[in-house]
Amino acid sequence: MNTANLTIAPPKEIVDIAENAMTSKASTPLSKSFVLAIAAGAYIAFGFVFYTTTQVGAAAIPTGVAKLLGGMAFSVGLIMVVMTGADLFTSTTMSLMAKAGGKITWGRLFSHWVVVWVGNFVGSLLIVFICYFGNLQGNMKGQWGAVVTATATAKLSHAPLQNFVLGIGCNLLVCLAVWMAFAGKTVADKVLGIVGPIALFVASGFEHSVANMFMLPYGLLLDYGHGPLTIANLFLVNLIPVTLGNIVGGGIMHGMVYWWVHKK
Repeated sequence: MNTANLTIAPPKEIVDIAENAMTSKASTPLSKSFVLAIAAGAYIAFGFVFYTTTQVGAAAIPTGVAKLLGGMAFSVGLIMVVMTGADLFTSTTMSLMAKAGGKITWGRLFSHWVVVWVGNFVGSLLIVFICYFGNLQGNMKGQWGAVVTATATAKLSHAPLQNFVLGIGCNLLVCLAVWMAFAGKTVADKVLGIVGPIALFVASGFEHSVANMFMLPYGLLLDYGHGPLTIANLFLVNLIPVTLGNIVGGGIMHGMVYWWVHKK
């Protein structure tokens, strides 16, 4: 079939596009990957800044509507990542396809993952400090900061196993959003492909490791030691289980499944 005139890439072609993109990212010099990862962490953090703003005063509208609005606002973060070519850990888990295709080694795969994860954390913390010292938490008579604290507390109130499972669900949707962006051939195609799955995951309460690298440290800065808001819980209860879940959901259950179906 001639696919040249199709407005989107067909499924088998998306696998080739995705595998080539993941190979390129994993083969980038680690110093450059680190810089691109800092950018991605910052963009996702800005998405959560936008989400937070939409949730101030949201008690006045139906909860589902408020969550939908917040999810659509958060999707701006991934749109910026995709459009700029920044390197986001959650979507980079799909570089398992590049390993399966024999294009990178295990050592290269894991070193790239570590560098991107750390870079995303650095970028997220950069935006935390910008927001904190810019006193965004004082906006709207302190309600903005109250949303941050409440959101962080809720995330750390889950059991580690629950966060692991929520991390799987999240990255199934995030990688689907990136996959649909790969299918698009125009900016509008890519944006529309991203918004739906991202709004779905945020509105439903799934867990994204990089987004949490912003919200949890910010919550700790504002209300450290109250309830579950501790550094130990940040890593042991949330970030580590969620990261592992993100790898399973995005790298294995999404990327590898489609690679096996169309390439194996």
